[in-house]
Amino acid sequence: MTLGIDSHRMSSSRILLFLLLLIGISGEILQHRLLAASPKEIFTDITQEAEITWQQFGGESPDRFLIETMGGGVAFVDFDNDGMLDIFFVNGGETPRGKSPLPLSNALYRNLGNGKFENVAAKAGLDKLNFYGMGVAAADFDNDGYQDLYVTGYPASALYHNNRNGTFTNVTDKAGVKNAGKWAAGAAWFDYDRDGLLDLIVTNYAQFSFDDPKKCEVNGVRAYCAQTAYTGLPLTLYHNNGDGTFTDVSTRAGFDKLIGRGLGVVAIDVNDDGWPDLFIARDASPNLLLINKHDGTFEDVALEAEVAYDQNGAAKAGMGVDAGDVNGDGIPDFVLTNFNDQYHSLFLGSKSLAFSDHTSASHLASLTRLFVGWGAKFLDYDNDGNLDVMLVNGHINQVIESMRVDVKYKEPALLLRNNGAGVFDDMRELAGPAFRRSYVGRSLAIGDFDNDGDADAVFTTLNGPAVLLRNNVGQDSSWIGFSLQGTTSNRDAIGAKITVTSFGRTLTRWIAGGGSYLASHDRRVLVGLGPSAKPINVDIRWPGGIVQHLSGLQPRQYHRLVEPASPVSSKKP
Repeated sequence: MTLGIDSHRMSSSRILLFLLLLIGISGEILQHRLLAASPKEIFTDITQEAEITWQQFGGESPDRFLIETMGGGVAFVDFDNDGMLDIFFVNGGETPRGKSPLPLSNALYRNLGNGKFENVAAKAGLDKLNFYGMGVAAADFDNDGYQDLYVTGYPASALYHNNRNGTFTNVTDKAGVKNAGKWAAGAAWFDYDRDGLLDLIVTNYAQFSFDDPKKCEVNGVRAYCAQTAYTGLPLTLYHNNGDGTFTDVSTRAGFDKLIGRGLGVVAIDVNDDGWPDLFIARDASPNLLLINKHDGTFEDVALEAEVAYDQNGAAKAGMGVDAGDVNGDGIPDFVLTNFNDQYHSLFLGSKSLAFSDHTSASHLASLTRLFVGWGAKFLDYDNDGNLDVMLVNGHINQVIESMRVDVKYKEPALLLRNNGAGVFDDMRELAGPAFRRSYVGRSLAIGDFDNDGDADAVFTTLNGPAVLLRNNVGQDSSWIGFSLQGTTSNRDAIGAKITVTSFGRTLTRWIAGGGSYLASHDRRVLVGLGPSAKPINVDIRWPGGIVQHLSGLQPRQYHRLVEPASPVSSKKP
């Protein structure tokens, strides 16, 4: 008897199966060997085993207030300084006719170090808000070595000072950062005047009142009105006075004239002059690219840079934004999430401050056309040295499926792999089951919560549970991590530029303020090194301007570096 096998048509796994069956190997051994030969899933959803049970509540009501559709901030933050990232979740709130059957609370999950988390929000004094919650920005605003929290919302926001004993104190009124009467969405800490103290930018969304429900219908069904039914607001900029108080300098900075529906914000040095700039994603309002003029004012160059509008001159529905170098030229690029049919955007930077729209060439147009995007974050999930991107999606109108057969209310999160030139491939089939499910996704934060040298993720869903994803593949490649402590610069070193030389490559990273949507991230910087196991050289430009050169740093570990008093060049510290 002759058995003919077409090796060109039969997959290697089928050939293996056929041969093993021929020689009589048991089914149990067969299954083990086949699984061993299959690719490892990139991310595993460990939410349940981590004992994270918190759920967001948006106050959904018959009135269809737009604010009901937009909340659920999240932060990776080591609030107790034990070297492990904890997770803080911001709840929404009730509306006049949208009441929760259970008491509402934020959640602060303390990392126990064994893959599990414990909710300590009530003990920490962070469980309750007296306003409708939106997002969170974590940073050490008073340089005492502990992370504080700024929570945005409507009709107020709040600043919580870390007491260094596991508890927080609401210091909003004393600090003068209440942002009263405004619907605040995004926020970011950054030192715009380089005085060593972190200042605060708040993106305000729109004029809003629970006494003024907007009435819109789709096919006779009450629905959420378009964002254009709401008049936009200017930005708020708070200057840190260094004594626990802040001064509203929005007018002096020129922000009072920048009226629009602001959401995502990222602070990064766009033009490489050593001073932090701002990119603001705005919803059906032109995006802002605010260049720091070194005198407390900013200039919006978004129109000249060609990032304010799309190629047809229309303002997209910008929600989330992040910055990073996706094509290896050492210049910040920007990714933005938008509404369905608008495509999420990728803008590639240049030394001349002219950006090129790389949305179609990057495959983002084809990959995101049907999605409404929110959280967006660059990460090198496989530590090959190329910045990939994760995107969280979800629609706002439950009735969308009665209008469109191709657009869904619940949508998948996306993990897109960068080929090194800013061109992305959808990793859905390998990313893990979490990326083959659909969600009403909102905020997204990135951080290495298990300290194994690769980027993990957490995101929130509207009126639903959070999702915690553990990275399974990044540690298979080489990497190096940096934890920076400023001295004359702000202690978090927000604004630092890190340049790594490895294996003939130069990789540039920044410690940015903000990023994504309503989120805050691991302050440490992870740099993937691919196959290289050689000692690493690094140049650090600290936020205050000092440049430090270090050589001989070992990979596969985090290096804690303290800002020197003067420019230095040294070997491994």
